[in-house]
Amino acid sequence: MNFLKQILFPSFRKSGSTTIWLLKIILPISLLVRFLDYFGALAFIAQFLDPVFLHLGLPGSTAIIFITSIFLPLYAPLAIIMSMTVTLRELTILALMCQIAHNLPVESAIQAKTGTSFWSMFSLRIVVSILVGVLLNLILPADMGMPLFVKVNAELPTSVADVLVLWLKGSVQMALLIFFIVTVLNVIYKLLEQNNMIVRLSKAIESVLRFFGLSESTGFLWLIGYIVGLAYGGALMIDQMKEGKVTRSDAELLNYHLAVSHSVIEDNLLFVALGVSVWWILGVRLVVAWLVVWVRRIFLKMKRKAMYSYKNI
Repeated sequence: MNFLKQILFPSFRKSGSTTIWLLKIILPISLLVRFLDYFGALAFIAQFLDPVFLHLGLPGSTAIIFITSIFLPLYAPLAIIMSMTVTLRELTILALMCQIAHNLPVESAIQAKTGTSFWSMFSLRIVVSILVGVLLNLILPADMGMPLFVKVNAELPTSVADVLVLWLKGSVQMALLIFFIVTVLNVIYKLLEQNNMIVRLSKAIESVLRFFGLSESTGFLWLIGYIVGLAYGGALMIDQMKEGKVTRSDAELLNYHLAVSHSVIEDNLLFVALGVSVWWILGVRLVVAWLVVWVRRIFLKMKRKAMYSYKNI
C-alpha cells in the first residue's frame, strides 16, 4: 500500500475542502460574537442568564455557545469559546454540553430517517446535556486552572480594528486546528477501511455492545458512528435496515446511544487540543450513553407488560 498516494494525499484534499466549508459557517459567527462582546451585548445578555447558568457553573455570557452548538456543528461553538475567556472548569462543562447537544436539526433529521422520532432525539439531547452540566458543576474540582489557549493577561480590544485583528488571529488558529483534526480523522478511517479493520473490530466488540444494552448486529454501525459520526452512520443504518441486517428496534436503541455519544475521536480531539481532560469528556459520555439505553430498555419492557395486562383485563 502506498501510504502517501492512497491515504495521506487524499486525506489532505478532503480535509482542505471540509475545512473551507466549515470556515464559511464558523468565521462569520465568531466575528459576530467578537463584536457582540466588544459592544457589551454579551454582558447585557449575561445579567439575565447568570441566575440560570449558575446551576451549570457557567457565566450567562456562555449561553450563546450552547445555543450555537444546538444548531451548528461543534466547530462553531468552539470558535466562540476561543474568542472568550473561560476557565478550564467552565470549558469542561461546555465541552460535554456541546458534545451531547450539537447540530441537532441535521443529526436528529438523519436519525428520524431510520425510524426514531425527530423530536425524541432533539429533546433527549438537550435535556441530557443540561443534566450533565448540572452534575459536572457538582462534582468537578473548584479550581482546575485555565485552558491551553487562554492567556492569563488576555488582550482587550480598544477599537474596531483591534477586534478585527484578534478575530483574524483566532481564525488562523481555528483553521489550523480544524485542518489538523479532520486530516487525522480521515487518515484513521482510510487506514481502517483499506485494511478491512472495521468489520474485524465490529466482531471483536460484542461484549462491549452487550454491556451498553445493544444488539450484536449493530456492531458495524456502532463503530462507524464512533469514528465518523451520525451523518455517515445514519446513511449506513438506513441501508442495513433495508437489507434486513438490523431490526428497527435494535436501530432505535443504537440511535439513543449514539444521540449522546458519537464521533468520539473528532469531538474529543477538538477539546483535548484546548486542554480538557479526555477522561472527563469520554468517560461521562460513555456512562450517559449506557444509562440512556438501559433506561430506554426498562421503559419499553414496562410498556409491553402494561399493554399485555391491559389486553388481558
